[in-house]
Amino acid sequence: MALRAQFEGNNEIGVFSKLTNSYCLVGIGGSENFYSIFEGELSENIPVVHTSIAGCRIIGRMTAANRHGLLVPQTTTDQELQHLRNSLPDSVKIQRVEERLSALGNTIAVNDYVALVHPDLDKETEEILADTLKVEVFRQTVADNVLVGSYCVFTNQGGLVHPKTKVEDQDELSSLLQVPLVAGTINRGSEVLGGGLVVNDWSAFCGMDTTSTELSVIESVFKLSEATANTVATEMRDSLIDSLA
Repeated sequence: MALRAQFEGNNEIGVFSKLTNSYCLVGIGGSENFYSIFEGELSENIPVVHTSIAGCRIIGRMTAANRHGLLVPQTTTDQELQHLRNSLPDSVKIQRVEERLSALGNTIAVNDYVALVHPDLDKETEEILADTLKVEVFRQTVADNVLVGSYCVFTNQGGLVHPKTKVEDQDELSSLLQVPLVAGTINRGSEVLGGGLVVNDWSAFCGMDTTSTELSVIESVFKLSEATANTVATEMRDSLIDSLA
């Protein structure tokens, strides 16, 4: 299911939130309505944690995360780090990273198995990333943009890339990530996908300006549509009936 939301009237919700399969981070200071959209959809399955990173609310752009771990910049305070350790599941490793390109969310795009990173990212950061998030790391660009985290979003099911990505580049990225990719936009034509969209394997949240066409693309490429869930339920029911027969 894909839902629309706004953070204090701003449609760039990927800037103020981070979503993985085992937890969700939301920037402090937004309206209750913003939090309640996340909590209503997610709180039965995963914790929704209110936090800041280095005193900033732009946590989506400052962090890189998947279900195994969370990378935060060196400027994160001890208090914030402790709050995250207390709030997140014990299986999630949290690691501070000393990196010149400190907006990790802009320079790293990651799912639970593979990461695409900015070509100039430190070797040490790459090793920490591979170790903490348990992923294979590839240095890449998306449509000739080095900010891979801003211009593509992908999960374990599928991914969305910058609308000007060449077909051969899409094919290359798709074979690296082992998921289907589609070129698309968010928030009525915005190319900055990471800014306007957060998604995990079963739910997505995007800016309020996102059109119904964009929403349907998101639901189909990330395999979120109710049809998929219904098919799974039907198959399970059929197999159960077969086994009881």
